[in-house]
Amino acid sequence: MAKGIIELENDINRKRNMSDWEIIRRLLRYVKPFIKPVVIAFLLVIVVVVLDLLGPLFISEVLDALGEDEIPYIKIAVIVIIYLVILFIGAFVAYKQTIILQVTGQKIIYNIRQDVFEHIERLSIDQYNKVPIGKLVTRATSDVDTLNMLYTDVIINLLRDILTLVGVFVIMFIKSPILALYILALTPFIFLVSFIFRKFSRKAYRRVRTNVAIINAFLSEHLSGMKLIQIFNREERKYQEFVDRNKKLNSSHLSRVLAFSLYRPTIYLLYVAAIIIVLWFGSKQVFAGVITYGILFAFTQYINRFFQPIQNLAEQFDTLQSAFTSGERIFDILDETPTIQDSPDAIEIKDFKGKIEFKNVWFAYNEGEWILRDVSFVVKPNQTMALVGATGSGKTTIISLIVRNYDIQQGEIIIDDINIKNIKLDSLRKNIGQMLQDVFLFSGTIESNIRLRDESITDLEILESCKYVNADQFIQKLPLKYDEPVRERGNNFSSGQKQLLSFARTLVHRPSMMILDEATANIDTETEKLIQESLKKMMNIGTTIVVAHRLSTIQHADVIIVMRKGKIIEQGNHQNLLKNKGHYYQLYQLQYDKSALQDI
Repeated sequence: MAKGIIELENDINRKRNMSDWEIIRRLLRYVKPFIKPVVIAFLLVIVVVVLDLLGPLFISEVLDALGEDEIPYIKIAVIVIIYLVILFIGAFVAYKQTIILQVTGQKIIYNIRQDVFEHIERLSIDQYNKVPIGKLVTRATSDVDTLNMLYTDVIINLLRDILTLVGVFVIMFIKSPILALYILALTPFIFLVSFIFRKFSRKAYRRVRTNVAIINAFLSEHLSGMKLIQIFNREERKYQEFVDRNKKLNSSHLSRVLAFSLYRPTIYLLYVAAIIIVLWFGSKQVFAGVITYGILFAFTQYINRFFQPIQNLAEQFDTLQSAFTSGERIFDILDETPTIQDSPDAIEIKDFKGKIEFKNVWFAYNEGEWILRDVSFVVKPNQTMALVGATGSGKTTIISLIVRNYDIQQGEIIIDDINIKNIKLDSLRKNIGQMLQDVFLFSGTIESNIRLRDESITDLEILESCKYVNADQFIQKLPLKYDEPVRERGNNFSSGQKQLLSFARTLVHRPSMMILDEATANIDTETEKLIQESLKKMMNIGTTIVVAHRLSTIQHADVIIVMRKGKIIEQGNHQNLLKNKGHYYQLYQLQYDKSALQDI
């Protein structure tokens, strides 16, 4: 199983590195730009709570009036009318508060999701290799959505419930201090139960979110590789692996449900105890003439209003714990510093002349496992340099280092006599066109995949680029031509067609230098002819570095570097290397008839 998924599974037992208050503080930063509507929503909540607390007082007044010798119908009618007006006003205010909060909450969530995606874009390639894609998808989608409830529901409900609890206590103490003290005696038990629930609920929710990320990572990996799974008839095995992970997710959900199911009935038992206490001691006070029947009735209503917020805390704790867990995971991603960054004195380069130099470069993906060993070479402006060698010799690593996908451990990489660490990343990568073996096309159209949402590129420039690299030949045969839909990963186009689109996409963005990594690998013969012709044209654009297994693509290169186990073992042009009859000569023999070598 993938290392990333194993790391996700280990997250369950990993200790938290962020306190609740730290998470709250960072979440409140996103509220700051919307402080005005949030304050208005809070003020409206206060109005709603006050109006709601007045209800039992009006009803108690009616009950006391009914107990008089002569029923004051006019007084009762006035009380009822006022009460109805208060209900309508409360409903309207609650509606306005909900609308304001929901709109504001969606804006906050929009900003958080934007920040998460923008930060993910800035992460370095080595970090993507370590983090499962499913984990990143979960952070930007479901984890952010979980925070939506925090901003639009939990915070405002917490405020409303706290205000309700305070208001209920104040009114009860005013109406009957003795009965209020009896109710107050139950609060330590309430807080104890809530504390225990909070502890178990947080742990359960953390397991849920981790297992959701594991499921997402598993699905992302295995759905992408479904063709391979079916080829090797591994459906049953992969199904069982999914069942195991699904069981863990189900188990973590059940743990959360268990904590919730124990909390709410316990709070309900305390509520029943409070009602019994009020009815027992309240009845005695009524008979003693200390309070009226109306006040006793109001107390039963206020107890309900006292415990209802506490019972709501079960659901709010549920959502709150989920939001804290999601918030912690989101901030873990946001705190991940890109390993490749611009130096403070990095400069902007508009155009490169094209000189590339490696000086005693050593590089390892993992410490001590050297991929490149003391590599040095120079490519002059407008030259074409080819890299040849067996798989794992370091060819692709060299081109990855030129665009700073990784940083070297020793030596220097210099472009136009400037260390690439002193060149801004955007400037560096913008001027180097990369055409890789595994061409990635986005869902959309041919035109959108070439333009990549750069509106400064005109339709004419796209057309000219496609004609230049011979892509226009197959595009014109399509029903919608440049508006032809591109399905996921471009699976409705052949490898050769995708490669030609990659050439056009690179060319239209006007790079100063070109990198081609195995551009003709796995290409049919007919398409290869078009690509070969395109390659010859593109090599005239500027300095070009070519990585190829097919030596036919590099025979006209100015310099050919032969790599073996991270070292340069041969260097020269095609003819000279063949005459030397070294490693390059042997590679050439493997691909071409030996008799052809006798004419050289």
